[in-house]
Amino acid sequence: MHARIVTSHIQVGKIDEAIQIWREKVIPTLKGAQGFKSGYMTGDRQTGKGVAVTFWETEADAAYWNSSGKYQEVIAHFAQLFTAPPSLEQFEVFLQV
Repeated sequence: MHARIVTSHIQVGKIDEAIQIWREKVIPTLKGAQGFKSGYMTGDRQTGKGVAVTFWETEADAAYWNSSGKYQEVIAHFAQLFTAPPSLEQFEVFLQV
């Protein structure tokens, strides 16, 4: 299994709007993606910092999310809310508890 971790900074006071976008736009897109297992959106309302973690069956499935243009499509929904461009990292999951 592989994890994709997106760290972002949302304008303080806009977290609920970001959550709504996740519910309406991101979740339906993720659920239709090959190899998608699960995901979490976490954050700090005081600072606007957020971390979204998605889990994928294989490294290829996780990498395809980027090359297919779906990542850029999803990120575009948040463009007006970001205070800086998000960062993306991908890791192999060694252990699940």
